[in-house]
Amino acid sequence: MTAKMTAKTTPQSTDNGSIQHTDTETCPLCHGRGDLFYRDCFFCCRDCLGIFKPTRFLPSPAAEKARYEQHNNDVNNLSYQRFVAPIVNAVKQDFCTDSIGLDFGAGTGPVISKLLTDAGYTLQQFDPFFCNQPEVLNAKYDYIVCCEVIEHFHNPDKEFTLLKQRLKPNGRLYCMTHLYTDEIDFANWYYKNDETHVFIYQRDTLTKIKGNYQFSELTITNRLSVFTN
Repeated sequence: MTAKMTAKTTPQSTDNGSIQHTDTETCPLCHGRGDLFYRDCFFCCRDCLGIFKPTRFLPSPAAEKARYEQHNNDVNNLSYQRFVAPIVNAVKQDFCTDSIGLDFGAGTGPVISKLLTDAGYTLQQFDPFFCNQPEVLNAKYDYIVCCEVIEHFHNPDKEFTLLKQRLKPNGRLYCMTHLYTDEIDFANWYYKNDETHVFIYQRDTLTKIKGNYQFSELTITNRLSVFTN
């Protein structure tokens, strides 16, 4: 990762009321040290190369829900169906209809669940705002789909630990997200402008996830990353 830091350090209040500056933050994924990366709101981890917002910039639950409710996720929208097709097609290629899946972060329009259910598959759904069924997180699954979800994780270590634990042996975790590369002009990159995109991944970040959470395989094809248990 060679992108340059573009901002001054951020003032922080101490217990005695004085102001100090910090240009490092703890990575919420691997707990390594992150250096200031863009303005005062994004840091880049020295270890996993994840690009993250520090806690003070995370949106509140109310702000998150309001933002998600603005999404026009109509399950019958053909362009939306085409967008999620890489995950749907991968599941169909890898698993038979007698498998059981979990749509994690299903959102306001669970189009992946609809398309796979229409094809004879069975999925449970979980979303902390729109389908908060914590009981489904007690089961184990043949596959888990996370479409444009992992960039919203406030605590990615906790979430990836959970997702790994919910997979059966040889199960697969399908994640769609837009990866950052050095060729991208971060300052003008649309993906970072969504206030709920709080953790952005690079290819090296996904490789670290594979090792740290003991997945056996990782394949990356454009926006689709597949971890095998």
